[in-house]
Amino acid sequence: MAATAMLVVSGCVGPTGGGSGTTAPAPRGQAFAWFRAGPAPGLWKVEELPDRTAKMSLPPEATPAQADPGSVSAEITSPSAGLLVYFNATPKQGDESVATWPEFRLDHLVDENGEPAQKLSSRTGMAFRGGQGSCVEDTYRTRDSEGGTHDYREIACFVEGARGGSVLVVATPPQAWDAYSSVVQQAVDAYAAE
Repeated sequence: MAATAMLVVSGCVGPTGGGSGTTAPAPRGQAFAWFRAGPAPGLWKVEELPDRTAKMSLPPEATPAQADPGSVSAEITSPSAGLLVYFNATPKQGDESVATWPEFRLDHLVDENGEPAQKLSSRTGMAFRGGQGSCVEDTYRTRDSEGGTHDYREIACFVEGARGGSVLVVATPPQAWDAYSSVVQQAVDAYAAE
């Protein structure tokens, strides 16, 4: 299951600005109202993309995972090696943009998986640390090489900074969402463009 997630969840291979401080929360009722760009909790570690377009923060229990060249991936697994949370940061590789990111991501998931993805919420024009971005929260299904299916719930963001754009994806199996949604949100809050 983790290998399938790594192949499917990763970025998208398949304007500058924004402060470095904490941002005010969105108005009540707005999508991603919890979002507050700011540093990760103290024990979290930071992984920088090789092209230096962004930094992804990871909780201490996250371990490195296989990633496409130029990308950074990590995961949290259960004691039985089941995937609980998958983290991926990838440099911009296509026509991603802040304005069109939610639709771009959903179309990408459909192209990759052959099944519709369901958008739960989205927001554009978010002030990330070091840049501007847009995020979408969605659910989707993948198929593995043995014909099995796997469901995921993710938050995927495209963030544009001074050095370029990058994609952050943080995903869980739906049954792990309630237990790990705060970790997912903290990873989004702490993502930093360079």
